[in-house]
Amino acid sequence: MHVNGTFGASRYHIAELELFRGVDTPAIAAELAGCAVVRVAKGEAVEDGLRARLYIVLSGELGVEAPATMGEGGVEHVLPGESVGEQSVLDDAANLASMVALEDSELLVIEPELVWQLIERHHGVARNLLRLLSFRIRAANALLRRRQKLGEFYRQMSFNDALTGLYNRAWLNDMLPKLVARASQDGAPLSLVMIDLDHFKRFNDTHGHIAGDGALVAAAGAVRAALRPTDFAVRYGGEELAAILPDTPRALAIMVAERLCARMRDAVVFDDMRQPLPHITGSFGVATLAAGQDERALVEAADAALYRAKEAGRDRIAV
Repeated sequence: MHVNGTFGASRYHIAELELFRGVDTPAIAAELAGCAVVRVAKGEAVEDGLRARLYIVLSGELGVEAPATMGEGGVEHVLPGESVGEQSVLDDAANLASMVALEDSELLVIEPELVWQLIERHHGVARNLLRLLSFRIRAANALLRRRQKLGEFYRQMSFNDALTGLYNRAWLNDMLPKLVARASQDGAPLSLVMIDLDHFKRFNDTHGHIAGDGALVAAAGAVRAALRPTDFAVRYGGEELAAILPDTPRALAIMVAERLCARMRDAVVFDDMRQPLPHITGSFGVATLAAGQDERALVEAADAALYRAKEAGRDRIAV
């Protein structure tokens, strides 16, 4: 970047610059006459961009990347007639934006003292500056809202198991304490069904891991289809699934588990029926929240019941 003369000797006109539109052109021209005009080659950074200065693009194009957008491809394009650095001048702070010429450019450089003089002497400059800052604030707020929506989208994505589409362990760890706290506060029943697919390793060894994935998807579909809209189906990990049943006492939870057990036996993994049915079965452990229990105790109780079902021969329910 090097000085290419002054604005008074340049070929550019005040009326082409947004900050000075509708303002007394001769008076502004006289005050800007001694301001430096610098030339920045394509790909070159504005070296003294960290100083509190106002830059107006006279020709070419600048790419401005603020710290809040770095690494996300968030670059503001500043075109001829537009300015950058207003806020750094107003709050007398370093301009933390990274500015790079996207093509050969010429910039008008206005020092902070002169910017303040222009604001005080010309109401039109103050009005234009407020309008420009208002536009920047609106654009920043819109970007923030988009990021919030994107963050919430990815947060929801992180709570779903990619293979089965069920909620995952992270979701369970986040939500189960809340569901337990709500049930305890309201004095409402809450039941948990832990499910383990029987002999799943043998299934994988016999039919292959792709078929094993198909079995998990079929089992997840059977569980999801058998639950109420108010219930939650979770892939707990590996071949373990879980069903959370709010407002469900033990007797009703047992009936739900029996329905799930039957649906599991009927789940079809191979559409072409190469193997005899049933393809998969599951063992089920049912637990209902007791007074004074927390979420960990509830999971442990359901897990203990699940192991009793497996020890009793699998493809059955234990409470």
